[in-house]
Amino acid sequence: MEKGFDTEKYLEVQSKEILNRVNNFKKLYLEFGGKICDDFHAARVLPGYDANAKIRMLQMIKNDSEIIFCISAKDIEKSKMQGNFGLTYESMALKSINDLRGFGLDISAIVINRFSGEKKALKFKKYLENIGIRAYLQKEIEGYPADVDKIVSDEGYGQNPYVKTEKSIIVVSGVGPGSGKMSFCLSQIYHDNIRGIESGFSKFETFPVWDLSIDHPINIAYEAATADIGDKNMIDPFYLQKYNSTAVNYNRDIENFPILKRIFKKIGKDIYSSPTEMGVNKVSQGIIDDEAVREAPKQEIIRRYFRHKKENILGIVDKEVVGKIEKLMQELEVNENYRKTVIPARRAMIDATRQDDKGKEGFYCGSAIQIGDEIITGKNSELLHSESACIINALKYISGVPDDIDLLPESLINNIKELKEKIVKNSKPSLDVGEILIALAVSSSSNPTVKKCIDNISLLRNCEIHTTHLLSKGDERGLRDLGINLTTDAEFSSKIYF
Repeated sequence: MEKGFDTEKYLEVQSKEILNRVNNFKKLYLEFGGKICDDFHAARVLPGYDANAKIRMLQMIKNDSEIIFCISAKDIEKSKMQGNFGLTYESMALKSINDLRGFGLDISAIVINRFSGEKKALKFKKYLENIGIRAYLQKEIEGYPADVDKIVSDEGYGQNPYVKTEKSIIVVSGVGPGSGKMSFCLSQIYHDNIRGIESGFSKFETFPVWDLSIDHPINIAYEAATADIGDKNMIDPFYLQKYNSTAVNYNRDIENFPILKRIFKKIGKDIYSSPTEMGVNKVSQGIIDDEAVREAPKQEIIRRYFRHKKENILGIVDKEVVGKIEKLMQELEVNENYRKTVIPARRAMIDATRQDDKGKEGFYCGSAIQIGDEIITGKNSELLHSESACIINALKYISGVPDDIDLLPESLINNIKELKEKIVKNSKPSLDVGEILIALAVSSSSNPTVKKCIDNISLLRNCEIHTTHLLSKGDERGLRDLGINLTTDAEFSSKIYF
């Protein structure tokens, strides 16, 4: 993908904007939308964007800021998962703590919002306290957000615990949407006001990009990314009324703004005329090639389409979510075949079916990975999953190893198969991606050809792969570890469902 975004230019402008905003207050609560670490969505739709750009920006304002994490008790209770890593939300919170500490940053507290007695939330709070992290529970306020008089009172925000902070910028982040970040910020401002502390609020959300057109592919990709929670881009009517100029925002912010403005007014902090004005987003300043940042979101929307198509099959999301993304694809005049690995993967599956000369019923799978302009395929066999074959073929391609040279001897693969089949009692003993990576690592110490392939394995990061079937956990984890962008037709590869 052609580079279309300059992270360094963006960070310089964005950090200055945040520091300028805090000059209006003694303390600024800055709501961070999206992921604070590993923002892969931004990296995929803005080619050239550093997935840890937010971390780098926080390092630039480190002396003036501290970080508070929010998480919903409801998400903890239902064990909600974060798709990029396959982790529960509370595990993602802990991972974020570790990641931040690795960058020389720390989280001063975790706030569990929307609490109404959830046992898993209480257990998580106790665990956090046992490992030395401040943890707070904020209960759901009856009538929130409509009953402003109750919310801004001793019975509303007044019942919430006050989280003591030391720095002038309080970065408030969360694992996912609906974590209660804004509610926490407003509660803190309410308590600060009682204590005579002049504090304010701003939002830092990467998407939608307010000063790009509403039909720009980057903004359409935001709708695709939030299709499961129903976000929709809109022209901010409050901004239009005040400035006679268009700005893009999303439905929840616009719909909630009149209530939010009443809350601000009751607290005594009514300084914004529109939801867009609350933001400090300077993403557009980092765009250096508009053509490149128009192409990348199209690919991301198709990835989201396949992801939600799979989740619909698994019963995670409704069919309407898939339908929403199909409409967005139609707006951009693309379909699933626009992704270059889709048709080759399906052809590889057909080839696997044709080459079965044993005359027995079977389930055939195909995979295809794109490396530059080249498409490398793989199909399943008694020895390897199709993804495993695809990765091996890709490693041979980027390392200049001829097709007729086997990286792994059949005897080694059969030994692993026998272990899985006879000892672990695995009914599908062929090797997944995670297993072939281990086998390659072991073989590299005695085989220079394999060592060459292992040395080049990082070149697979950010490549695109498509499969015809639902993946095993070992395949999903292995591809995720390699940093490969995955889509799937989500066909069942066998009649063994567990």
